[in-house]
Amino acid sequence: MQRPLIAMLIAGALTWNAPAAQAADLIQVYQQALANDATYASARNSLTVGQERITQGRSQLLPGIALQGNHTRFYGTTTPPTGQKADSDNHQNSYSLTLSQPLFDYAAWQSYEQSKLSQAQAEVQFAQARQDLIVRVAQSYFDVLTAQDNLASIQAQKSATTEQLASAKRNFEVGTQTITDTHEAQAAYDLVVAQEFAAINALEVARTALQQIVGTAPASLATLRAGVTIAPPEPANIEPWISAAEADNFNVALQRLSVEIAKREIARNRAGHLPTVDFTANSNRVSQTGLGITRGTTVGVTWTVPIFNGFAVTSKVRETIALEEKSRNDLEANRRAAAQSARQAYLGVNSGLAQVRALQAAEVSSQSALESNKLGYQVGVRINIDVLNAQRQLYSTQRDLAKARYDTIMNGLRLKAAAGTLRDEDLAPVNALLTN
Repeated sequence: MQRPLIAMLIAGALTWNAPAAQAADLIQVYQQALANDATYASARNSLTVGQERITQGRSQLLPGIALQGNHTRFYGTTTPPTGQKADSDNHQNSYSLTLSQPLFDYAAWQSYEQSKLSQAQAEVQFAQARQDLIVRVAQSYFDVLTAQDNLASIQAQKSATTEQLASAKRNFEVGTQTITDTHEAQAAYDLVVAQEFAAINALEVARTALQQIVGTAPASLATLRAGVTIAPPEPANIEPWISAAEADNFNVALQRLSVEIAKREIARNRAGHLPTVDFTANSNRVSQTGLGITRGTTVGVTWTVPIFNGFAVTSKVRETIALEEKSRNDLEANRRAAAQSARQAYLGVNSGLAQVRALQAAEVSSQSALESNKLGYQVGVRINIDVLNAQRQLYSTQRDLAKARYDTIMNGLRLKAAAGTLRDEDLAPVNALLTN
């Protein structure tokens, strides 16, 4: 019952690894993500929401115009002093056009200043969402390549193990090797088959994660060119990166704006103790049965001075002062986190470059060791398990080398993200390392 499922998994993995006429590269995948990623689309909508904040804040400082009207009808009986009753049926229509222009409203002015800061926050959040998309796409892209490399390494190891198993069986049949060699080759083969199934599953999971971002996973991806040279971070000193992260990291910028909004909120609440002054103009028309039409216009200034509101304003001021202090502490925490992220990414790039150089040397040594063990096996000075171990070591080294390159590239992108300088064009040098 399990064989059809296993066959489908292997077929899917082989289809994914099969060379295509034109594999999608990193920039093409990123362009698809810009059009299809739901998280980025949500951030775009949030930007549109934020861009309306200034208009809403300014509206509190602009004049307001309102038209009101009513119609009433009176039914009744009127008894004059003469005692003669008379029925009454009076109609009254009134219309009023009112204009109000704030002349002094400190709270409204602070709300307007907050609205500008809120729009700036929305723009920073959108820029951060685009930067996060770059990192997410690149990480998912290289996760797929890592899974492909792992599966290819295991399949190569499986092919070599199959040959060793067949050789051990033949040698046992002719009496040149013991049954132990055959059992060791069989155990190695069974292990690599189990690893192959796990690698197929890991590749499918990585493909699904990429598909979640770009909508539809491409048939194949451009892979990293053999022997590529990864550029070290520029500048080569860690301190400029940390300083840039503390000043320009998007989380830091967002929190800095939050501090400014909190300061404006204190001023807005303190305005609860201040008077407000408004210019008002009113034009009305009243028509009533038997009295004709009355028209009038009034123009004036109204002012309001708050005297006592149950200590609500004082309490709100104390609350907003505490919130401002909280925002300042959050700003410091974000600065430290940004500096730590930059430090980790910088060290990750440098250690990754060193690891790549070491693994390149290890790959050469492992290849030589495998050739030596194969020759020794042919002349009888090495046993089957020695060859299998040498093969396993070579494939493991090659897999680790590819993974070290991917991690180093990703740390380079994360370093720029921590410093707040990661842009779309930063994908071009990475894309140049790929080949179809």
